[in-house]
Amino acid sequence: MDRDAFDEVMRRRNPDMMILTTAVQAERAGCLVGFHSQCSIDPARYAVWLSKANHTCRLALRSSYFGLHFLRRDDRGLAEVFGTMCSDEVDKFVLAGSHPGPLEVPVLDGCDSWIIARRTAFLEEGSDHICFIMEPVEASAGAAAYPLRFMDVADLAPGHEAEDRTARRQSGSTI
Repeated sequence: MDRDAFDEVMRRRNPDMMILTTAVQAERAGCLVGFHSQCSIDPARYAVWLSKANHTCRLALRSSYFGLHFLRRDDRGLAEVFGTMCSDEVDKFVLAGSHPGPLEVPVLDGCDSWIIARRTAFLEEGSDHICFIMEPVEASAGAAAYPLRFMDVADLAPGHEAEDRTARRQSGSTI
């Protein structure tokens, strides 16, 4: 396969960005996500792929409920907090502003378009991301606005580099 051609096709997709949040007991986590999509109409289902390098992924494996926050173009500040900072170094939720939402899922104060969803399944097939399939249980449509897209945040340096995921995979660790 021509990996450069594949990468170029994916770059041109320019997907919408979102932030996934979750909590288990007193522990909260959240991260910027570019891999996500509706994956069923009836019943309604949504799929989100989380990087194994992120703390959020490890907490998500223990979580039942998630907040899916759909970003507008003017939400770059939220994207920076959840896309470039590590939870083990800073409390992203204090920086961004949040409150406990339905089912105690953290809801970001500055984001009015969100879905609270229950995990129904996940798929871990050996790649650097895990796919979580979710059933929406509550939603807020918010105001219609131009979405924040990948190219709007492509210059952000991730909190964990790809090498973190590669090292985990080579060591035999799946997460």
